[in-house]
Amino acid sequence: MPSPKISIITVCYNAEQFIERTLRSVIAQTYPDVEYIVVDGASKDNTVALIRQYEPRIARWVSEPDGGIYDAMNKGLRLATGDYVWYMNAGDCLREATTVEDILRQSNGEDFVYGDAVIVTEEGGQRPWHKKKPPDKNLSYKTFINGMVICHQAMMVRRSKAVAYATEPWKVSSDLDWVIRVTRDCRSFRATDLVWCNYLEGGLSAKNRLQSVRERFDICVRHFGIVPTLAEQGRILFQLIRRGRLS
Repeated sequence: MPSPKISIITVCYNAEQFIERTLRSVIAQTYPDVEYIVVDGASKDNTVALIRQYEPRIARWVSEPDGGIYDAMNKGLRLATGDYVWYMNAGDCLREATTVEDILRQSNGEDFVYGDAVIVTEEGGQRPWHKKKPPDKNLSYKTFINGMVICHQAMMVRRSKAVAYATEPWKVSSDLDWVIRVTRDCRSFRATDLVWCNYLEGGLSAKNRLQSVRERFDICVRHFGIVPTLAEQGRILFQLIRRGRLS
């Protein structure tokens, strides 16, 4: 696909400490056809004032109450008109000003394109998302029985394949359910060798770790069945024990 339109969606709530870095990283992109959409959940701090500062470079933005992060992400998806959608939430930043251009040079109209991310802390520390690199062979929805093996902010999907996020029953891990449903319908995939973004540590699932573990298990059971899910969890547990990670 020549020169696709890329819709980048940021959702935020009371994010005055982090939103500006995200806004700047998106509007700095050298690729000319980026549609930037910001969905704010009626923030009570200075977030909306910061968004207004960059309003000329934002295609669409709204600030209104919502039903949580996944409801907000669905609002962003409904507003998007691009060929691809890509979520970059408050505190997350595109790695370089040329990131979108670099990604498109390595892709060719695939349904699902992805890369790597760097995890950053509020204090400025960094570590890789993957110990090695993202999976690049035979990627399919079944890959995600292992969990979020690709950072949510390091993937973009053709908008025609993007489904709505489930807002029930999942409260903190609907991203896993979403990517499984999306990739089940995708027919072509492209792994890039690029770091797409800095991902701010401390997202919804990280702040609710036990609930996230339970939800991700339930999601995998729903999509893959109880026996395959238990077998995969047992394999992961065995590897952790063998590596001394649980000692």
